[in-house]
Amino acid sequence: MSLIIRQYKTTDLDNVLNSWEVSTRLAHAFMEDEFIAQERNNVEHMYLPNTDTWVAEIDGVVKGFIALMGNEVGALFLLPEYHGQGIGKALMDKAQSIHGELEVFKVNLIGTAFYSRYGFTHLSESLHEPTGQQVLRLRYTV
Repeated sequence: MSLIIRQYKTTDLDNVLNSWEVSTRLAHAFMEDEFIAQERNNVEHMYLPNTDTWVAEIDGVVKGFIALMGNEVGALFLLPEYHGQGIGKALMDKAQSIHGELEVFKVNLIGTAFYSRYGFTHLSESLHEPTGQQVLRLRYTV
């Protein structure tokens, strides 16, 4: 497997949106189809143009990404078949070399476990009004 972490290009859009949706449906089972469709549109038209996004390219194909907003990790999504292979860590290492806080849905056990293993600690908890779910704010501390 040949892994490259590189900056996002507009030609990566379809693969980035695919990794976002597949991962979102796995980690956020509480989200309704209508909300996911709306957010997919927001990721494409509002989110990606306004973030510093890096992709995980495996054997020439984008399989996941990390989006940075200022000093925060705004998103980290990786196709499930690539979990546990060090790719998420490679994306976080890239982000950590640049930035250090993030938010994750409390019920996203995949994400919360990953961030905990990586060295993030809990700062606060708040309500994500559009979904009615609790969101944890974490900071990298290691």
